[in-house]
Amino acid sequence: MSEFKLHATTVVGVIHNGKAALGCDGQATLDKTVMKSTVKKVRKLYEGKILAGFAGSTADAFTLFERYEKKLNEYNGNMQRAAVELAKDWRKDKFLQKLEALLIVMDNENALILSGQGDVIEPDDNIATIGSGGSYALSAARAMVKHAPDLSAADIVEDALHTAADIDIYTNHNLTILEIED
Repeated sequence: MSEFKLHATTVVGVIHNGKAALGCDGQATLDKTVMKSTVKKVRKLYEGKILAGFAGSTADAFTLFERYEKKLNEYNGNMQRAAVELAKDWRKDKFLQKLEALLIVMDNENALILSGQGDVIEPDDNIATIGSGGSYALSAARAMVKHAPDLSAADIVEDALHTAADIDIYTNHNLTILEIED
């Protein structure tokens, strides 16, 4: 019998006009079956100053959220330092190396993608996407930033997620979108 894990996709983060928004669809699948359509894959961390979202194995992602939040507290909310320290642990720790998830973390100035190989990736254009619908959402978000610069970051995230959901069978239209409050 094959081992199946509950997987969650798609997450989109955009920093635009000085505001950050992070959103996700609600679908979680087990192999080829939709197990849940209202998963919350994004959350606010560190007193609402940091947004974080995951794609991949849900159990693994919750472990990474917990570890990242501990690093944030350890480094007084320094998002980049916490990400680098988590990535170091991810590369060295035999337990963490087996986790199958990606994280996006962001504030109003920076977005980072943390990979399962212990990489910390800073997107060139302040648009970060992960999950099976990520490339579709990335294309849509880039087009909106270029051709509709007056849209808010949250509007771009919403439209990008709907575009991904229209194309990717593992992404649905049950969206959760978070912003950092001033």
